[in-house]
Amino acid sequence: MISFLSNTLNSGLYSTTIRYLLILLPIALPIILLVLFWIVRFRWITMNYIYKLKPFIIEIKLPKEILKSPAAMEIFFSYFAQRGAENLNEAFLDGRTRPCFSCEIVSTGGVVKFFIWCSDSKWKNLIETQLYAQYPNLEIFETEDYTKDFYFDPDKYPMFATQYALVKPDPFPIKTYIDYGLGLGEDQKEEYKIDPLTSVIEYMGSLKKGENAWIQILIQKHEKPTIFHGKSSVDKILKDEIKDEIEKIRKEAIPEADKKDDKAFKFPNPTKGQVAIISALERSSTKTPFECMIRSIYICEKNAFFPPNIGGLVAGVKQYSSADLNGFRPDTVTEGDPINRDFARIFPFYKKILERNVLDRSRDLLYAYKLRSYFQHPYKHYGRSRPFILTTEELATIFHFPSGLVSQTPTLQRVPSKKSEAPSNLPV
Repeated sequence: MISFLSNTLNSGLYSTTIRYLLILLPIALPIILLVLFWIVRFRWITMNYIYKLKPFIIEIKLPKEILKSPAAMEIFFSYFAQRGAENLNEAFLDGRTRPCFSCEIVSTGGVVKFFIWCSDSKWKNLIETQLYAQYPNLEIFETEDYTKDFYFDPDKYPMFATQYALVKPDPFPIKTYIDYGLGLGEDQKEEYKIDPLTSVIEYMGSLKKGENAWIQILIQKHEKPTIFHGKSSVDKILKDEIKDEIEKIRKEAIPEADKKDDKAFKFPNPTKGQVAIISALERSSTKTPFECMIRSIYICEKNAFFPPNIGGLVAGVKQYSSADLNGFRPDTVTEGDPINRDFARIFPFYKKILERNVLDRSRDLLYAYKLRSYFQHPYKHYGRSRPFILTTEELATIFHFPSGLVSQTPTLQRVPSKKSEAPSNLPV
């Protein structure tokens, strides 16, 4: 085999290949440089567009009584479905992108607060009016970014951070508030309701002075990939993917005897579990979808760092998992993969490399969180993770305002007195 290859090269194949490469170089090189220029230029104009925007962050104080189900938040989230570039000029000359929103639950020394951030201040009026429309007794005010006092310093602020991914493909929904019995029409007394968000708030309210836990849910409208958006992370729209998954389940439900007999009428006979999955998929297909990313960070003063609290932060996101449907799992983690950690134990020289990677990843995740950057550069699709798709029903499950009876966490800030109506000077 080796002699055959040697004879082939000696016969002139090598010199012929070099000759053709030299001939094609004047043609290929300009094309390669043009593609590189186009990529760099598109990235620059997009970042320049984002840099010129004026982001804002609002804090939301809850009333003592909230009688509405998370369905009210579904309506609110539907207004986040805002488009980006509408034509080639806006996409490739202006660098316009879809607006990015971030819904955040934050604990500062056990004091729990709700925040909403947006990349463009022009959406501030829309967000406030829709919040007041669903929850007239809320208090909303613009505030400074709570992350501004934190910077990357492992000696002063040890931290843990992670980004999450879905366990199964996007079409399969997570366990939602409807599955918990919080949907409209549920004849259930307030004190017997089970709100999954309560456990998250209770955990965050249990943190001590110097401890900080942040949960960030980044969302933007989910659209079919087009040239206006640049390169998208998804190949199909959610409804098409749901149809494909339902068709797979129906084919699996056909009895084996019917599959083998080509002449037999192939009638699906699904199990109860398959029927429940199809029902959840069909319900999900009627909801507005969003491309999402969830991050969580546990960052503390050095003397307050308590590693067991990391598990509570991760569990608060993973609790929405369903064995038959979907759920969340940590994906990009500051500590690295278990395989890498095991490798470092076996080979001491690799330990320093792993420690350097942990520091780099911690720094990147902290600043990505502070910038709310994921859908665009500088931290576009950071790590191994890709944006996943959640519907308004799923978003309303993991971010809504719990009732005062269901969630009685004393450190959850609430409005001390009840308002009779929303402010009269709301923007129109």
